Amino acid sequence: MKVHFIGIGGIGLSALARFLQHRGYEVSGSDLKETPITKELENEGIKVTIPQSANAIDNQDLVIYSAAVENDNIEILEAKKQNLLLFSRKEALSIIMQKTKNYCVCAAHGKSTTTAILTAILQSSAIIGAISKEFNSNFRYINEILAFEADESDESFILSHPYCSIVLNTEPEHMEYYEYDESRFYAAYEKFLDIAFLRVINAEDPFLKDYKGEAIKLYPSKDISSVAFILKDNQPYTQFHLKNFGDFEVWGFGEHIALDASCAILAAHKTLGIDTIKKNLLKYKGIKKRFDILQSYDNFVVIDDYAHHPTEIKATIKSVDIYKEKMGILKTTIIWQPHKYSRTMDNLESFKRCFYGCDELIILPVWSVAEEKRDIDFEKEFSHYNTTLCDKLHTINGKIELIKDNQTIKILEDGIILGVGAGDITYQLR
Repeated sequence: MKVHFIGIGGIGLSALARFLQHRGYEVSGSDLKETPITKELENEGIKVTIPQSANAIDNQDLVIYSAAVENDNIEILEAKKQNLLLFSRKEALSIIMQKTKNYCVCAAHGKSTTTAILTAILQSSAIIGAISKEFNSNFRYINEILAFEADESDESFILSHPYCSIVLNTEPEHMEYYEYDESRFYAAYEKFLDIAFLRVINAEDPFLKDYKGEAIKLYPSKDISSVAFILKDNQPYTQFHLKNFGDFEVWGFGEHIALDASCAILAAHKTLGIDTIKKNLLKYKGIKKRFDILQSYDNFVVIDDYAHHPTEIKATIKSVDIYKEKMGILKTTIIWQPHKYSRTMDNLESFKRCFYGCDELIILPVWSVAEEKRDIDFEKEFSHYNTTLCDKLHTINGKIELIKDNQTIKILEDGIILGVGAGDITYQLR
C-alpha cells in the first residue's frame, strides 16, 4: 500500500510516516523546505519532494496531510483531482493505531517529556512529538506496546485508541479550535479518559480532581517528597520519593519533572516491578528542545526549550534557576520567539508576567504558523523588562549574535542563554 504525507517534515507526521514504513507500507512525502527531519527521512528510504508539487501525487492509496496544510495546497488539490483517499492526520490516527496497545499521554504541558520517560520505562515502541535522546528519534519500534504522545489541540486524542490514558494537566490551550468553549474542551478530556481501560491522572489538577471515573490518582503535594536536584557531568537530574515505592532518579530539573516521571511510573507499575522501573528510568536522557543543553562552558551555557506557553516558560525558568545555582552562573538571558499570533494575544497578560527573574529579554518575530499578521507592540508591552527586539540569531561556539536589519546589534557571550519557542528558534540556536 502506498501512502503519501503532505507536511512530512513536521515532528508529528514524520513519526507516523516512520511507523507506517516499519509496517511495510511504501511511504513518500513532501514539505515546503528541506530540514534535518526531511534529510533523515530520505536517508531512511522515504522519498521526499521539496518543495511540494502536484507531481508528488501519483495514484497513492492514501494521502495524509498535517494540520498546518491549507485546503488550497497544490498536492491536496491534485489528490482530489485524482479522487484519492485523503485523510487529515487526525482522521488517519483512528486507523493507524487500531492494532497496538497504546499508552497515550496528554496534557497542555509535559506530554512529550512524559511519553519519552514512559517509553524508556516500558522499553516499548514510541511515537513522540519530539526527539528522544535515548534513541535519537521521534519513533522506534520494539513491540506492539506503544507509548504515544496524544494531541488535544484538534481533539485527535480521542481517536488514539488508548489502552491507558495518562493526563498530567488540563490548562485550556488551543481554544481557537474549541471555539473558546471550555465545556467542549473539558468534555474532550473526559472522553479521552472514559474510553481507556486504564487511567492515570494528576488528581490535583483543577479539572481532574473532580473526575468521577476509576483512575490511578497522583496527589503530587503528598505523594511526591524529598525532591532534590544534582548535577552529573554538568547534566541535570531530579531525585524524589514516590508514595511507598521508594526513591527514583530522572534526567532533568524541576518539580514538574518529578510529576511527569511519577505519572509514567504509575502507568507502568501495572505491568512492571518497581526495580525494573527504577533501572529503566535511568535510560531516559531527555528530549531535544526540552532543556536541551547545546553549549556548555564555564560561564556560557545555551539551552533550547520548546516552552511556548506562559506556564511552560515559568517552569523552564525555575529549572534554569536551579541549574544556574548549581553551575555558579549569575546571569540569565532569555530569547523568546512567540508562537502564533492567536496564542500570543490570548495569553498576552500572562506572557508579560512569565519572564520575571531574567536579566535580559530578547524577542524575535512571531512564528506565525499560517496565521494573518496581527499588530502587537512588543516594545511597549514588554517595556518592564530589559528588552531587545531583533530579527534573527547567528550562533557560533561561545557566542550568539543578535541581527536586526542585517546588522549585528549585540553579542551574547556570558551567562545562561535560554531560548524558548516552538518555531525555528531551535535551528537558530544551533
